[in-house]
Amino acid sequence: MLTAGQILQLIRHGTCRTRKQLIEHTGLSRSTITDRVDRLIDAGYIHESGVAMSGGGRPPSVLAVDATRRLMLVADLGAAHARVALTDLAARPLAEERTEMRIELGPEAVLSWVRQAFQRMLDKAGRAPGEVCGIGLDVPGSVDHNTGRLIRSFLMPGWDDHPVGEAFGAAYDVPIMVENDANAMALGEWWSKWRDTESLVLIKVSTGIGTGIVLNGAIYRGVEDAAGNIGHVRLRETDDRVCTCGSRGCVASLASGHAVATDLGHGSSRDVVRLVQAGDPEAIARTQEAGRTLGLVLATAVSLLNPGVLVLAGDMADTREHYLTGIREIVYRRSLPYTTANLEIVTTSLGDRAGIIGMAVIVMQRVLSPSAVDAALGVHGSAGRGRATD
Repeated sequence: MLTAGQILQLIRHGTCRTRKQLIEHTGLSRSTITDRVDRLIDAGYIHESGVAMSGGGRPPSVLAVDATRRLMLVADLGAAHARVALTDLAARPLAEERTEMRIELGPEAVLSWVRQAFQRMLDKAGRAPGEVCGIGLDVPGSVDHNTGRLIRSFLMPGWDDHPVGEAFGAAYDVPIMVENDANAMALGEWWSKWRDTESLVLIKVSTGIGTGIVLNGAIYRGVEDAAGNIGHVRLRETDDRVCTCGSRGCVASLASGHAVATDLGHGSSRDVVRLVQAGDPEAIARTQEAGRTLGLVLATAVSLLNPGVLVLAGDMADTREHYLTGIREIVYRRSLPYTTANLEIVTTSLGDRAGIIGMAVIVMQRVLSPSAVDAALGVHGSAGRGRATD
């Protein structure tokens, strides 16, 4: 016996578009399907959007998710920026704000700005906080998904064990999701362009280096929520450069945007991008070398996961093909030919909006999950009647 939440999944994924198709696909009675569908319509989860082709008689109404009745608020927090968005229930942004802000200012300052930005976007859109059904934030660190607390981040002093999710609980009685930024970006890229790909790896190279992995449409986080820490693989333990984690010779201390900027006598990865885009030969050479250094580790990742696509994101994705060229050179040289035969190595299609889109998808998947929908509808266990036909 399928619940209303499970019926919604059939409509969401296009498996069934009409009541008749739901009856035929599930074997449930007409009265049971009518009950489930009417409850979903009354609660604003779905609506009738036109009619389908009919072989005779009255054309059946097409059922679709109502993406406009509920809203989501999401935030993408990087080492030096904060971006927020108000989206509909299809993860489509309706309004956005962005500011330059150092995350090392601490949770109180950063999250206060996010809360205020959320309210500004709702006010401008003429929508009420009560229309928000979920909130999501990504951060450049590892997160405990059970508590919404930051586990660890070398880029976020003062944030360890901070209850990020609780910062919004007083104003919004909705699910609050907290995620690693590279994970959110990876899911955003997969959702927007690569849904036919079973495995995607995204590498964010900016101040540091982070990696997000999507397997079969879901984020792979690892046992300790720490999967993707490629930036702290040690390549040269005798190197003089000390990484933010305190070790020497980490990939991040050799190949991140900050590392390249330091070698060139500048302060940030954005400085490197400007130099490369201006055609500075030293900056181009150092950028390509950094790409080759990261490629040494990524070649192992490719051999281990055999992904369909490798996406370069973050500031260094803006270096026109130069960082990517270094990655491609080493990955193709050091990986077995059959592991790279169908591998695409590309730059991000969403740019610096990948995290926002990914967080919206994460929240959407949570609030539209069968268990969440059934809980909202007050469904307990298998409700309804049996598999008779009317």
